[in-house]
Amino acid sequence: MAGESAALIQRRRELRLSERWDARADCSFGLGSCLDFLAQVPDGAASLVVTSPPYNIGKAYEDAQSLDDYVANQARVIGECVRVLADDGSLCWQTGNYVRRGEIVPLDALLFPIFRELGLRMRNRIVWHFEHGLHCTKRLSGRYETISWFTKSDRYHFNVDPIRVPQKYPNKRYFKGPRAGQLSGNPLGKNPGDVWIFPNVKHNHVEKTIHPCQFPIELVERLVLSMTELGDLVLDPYMGVASSAVGALRHNRRAAGAELDETYYEIGVERIRAEWNGALRTRPMDRPVYEPLHVKSSPSGRA
Repeated sequence: MAGESAALIQRRRELRLSERWDARADCSFGLGSCLDFLAQVPDGAASLVVTSPPYNIGKAYEDAQSLDDYVANQARVIGECVRVLADDGSLCWQTGNYVRRGEIVPLDALLFPIFRELGLRMRNRIVWHFEHGLHCTKRLSGRYETISWFTKSDRYHFNVDPIRVPQKYPNKRYFKGPRAGQLSGNPLGKNPGDVWIFPNVKHNHVEKTIHPCQFPIELVERLVLSMTELGDLVLDPYMGVASSAVGALRHNRRAAGAELDETYYEIGVERIRAEWNGALRTRPMDRPVYEPLHVKSSPSGRA
C-alpha cells in the first residue's frame, strides 16, 4: 500500500525462521556449535559480524579452559567469521576481562593479534560504560567492556547519521568569520564518539531473561544502523538469547547465528517471534540513562 514504511510492509510477511543456514530466511538460527553453523555459511555472506563470546570465566554456558586453549578456540571461530564477512563488511567483537584470583587479563588485547594476523584493520576500540556490576574490594570495580571494530579493507560501509546523538549545545552558532550566525554543529546531532553509555542488562532491565550476560539491544542497534544497509546479513556466532537477531530484524536486516545452550536457544526463538509481532519490550535507543525524578519520560519505542 502506498505510503507504508518498509518496516510495516516487511512485518506483514510471515517470518521465515530457519534452524539451519538459509540464504532466503529472515533469520537462520541454529541450535549447536557455532563452528558447525559457520561451516554452512558461504564466503562473504555477512555484512556485519557482531558478538560477545564467552569470557572463559566458568559461566554455565562455557567450559573454563587454559588461556592458551581459549585463544586457540577463539582463533578458529574468528577465522571462520572473517571468511564469511563481506569484503566491505565490519566485525565487532565485544569482550570484557578474564579474571582469576583477582588478576585481570583484557581479552580484547589478548585477541587483537588474531585479527591482525587475519589482515583485519581496527577502526575503533569502543568503550561501553555501565554503572552496575560486581563490587570489588581489592581493586576498582569494573564498569566497562570494549567493542573492537575491524574491517577487511579501507572500503567499508559506515553512516553516522542514523546514530547521531543530541548536541551538547544544540543552538551554538559561529560568532565570527564567513559563517557567523550559522549553527556550528550538525543539525542532525553529533557523532556519539567511542565511549558509549548504555545500562547493562541486570535484574530490573526490561529486556532481562535468565541469561547472565545479555547484550542490550540498543547497543546492537547502533552497530547495525551505522555499519549495514537494508537487507544486509548480521551474523552472531554466539547468539545467546538472540539480542543481535532482534537488533537486526528491527531495522529490516537479516540475521543468522547459533547457540549451544538449548534453554537460551528456545528463549531466543521466542524473542525473535515476539519482535517480529511487535510485542517484544525493549529499552529504546533514545532514552536517557538517567533522568531527574521530576522529569517524566515520554513514551518512545516499545518499552
